[in-house]
Amino acid sequence: MSFRIVKINNRCKLETQLNYLVCRNDKETRILLDDISVLIIENQQVCITTALISELINHKIKVIFCDSKHNPQSELVPQHGAHNTFERIKMQLGWSEEIKRLVWANVIKQKIHNQGLLVQSLEDTKTSQMIFEYESQLVSGDETNREGLAAKAYFASLFGLNFDRRKDNVDTNVYLNYGYSMLLSTVNREISIAGYLNQIGIHHIGPDNPFNFGCDIMEPFRPFVDRAIAKGLITKNDFKKQLIDILNMEILCDDKVTILSNAIHSFAFSVFNALNSNDPTLLIKVTFLNEQL
Repeated sequence: MSFRIVKINNRCKLETQLNYLVCRNDKETRILLDDISVLIIENQQVCITTALISELINHKIKVIFCDSKHNPQSELVPQHGAHNTFERIKMQLGWSEEIKRLVWANVIKQKIHNQGLLVQSLEDTKTSQMIFEYESQLVSGDETNREGLAAKAYFASLFGLNFDRRKDNVDTNVYLNYGYSMLLSTVNREISIAGYLNQIGIHHIGPDNPFNFGCDIMEPFRPFVDRAIAKGLITKNDFKKQLIDILNMEILCDDKVTILSNAIHSFAFSVFNALNSNDPTLLIKVTFLNEQL
């Protein structure tokens, strides 16, 4: 499985030769395409050949383009990611509302559980107990909005009572938004590879959101980004590299230690299996290693 996350910061020309990504500026750098999982083009003066674009798609490499402020703005999304895309989409359109609600409750249960563990590690026992209580109260489809209640207590515990997720100019929110965008891009890649439509989610239904399904699947992984910020592991001058590196951190997935990007792959496919098999118990579990708490 590919493992390298490549970020292009400087003006250069990107092309392909003999199954390599070739970066030309003052010098020439070559990286084997088979090793790359994500390519982030941060500088808007980068020139990229159509031949390379085609090879990036063929190798199922997630490509992220950034805006003038160096924030993720768009992605390269292939027309199809699997040979049986038509069959996958038919299955997706046939998922019942009942199984979507059950799977969503299971996904959110894992997110809330990981939030509780993180707050507990910060020695806020009262709030962690409250969050675990919300986890135990989850019902199909989360009709009672335990996710929202848990999030309110969670962010107040991590970043203070005055913290507001809607303020984009606050450093903490800049870090959260960038980290979450990295998670979402990685999940989107798995959805595309599997041949499903990302626009059609099991809970998120935003008419202007092309990544509704990705927003559903990424939820249990958000606390891994939150942890790095809450524990002071992110510095202002190097936050993008540090947040990207979270994709390579070790976590516990299905009771096995693996890196986070591989866990996203396994978790996403367990979601697909659960929906296609009408069995929410097929979702695997992702959580922190004990030494990370």
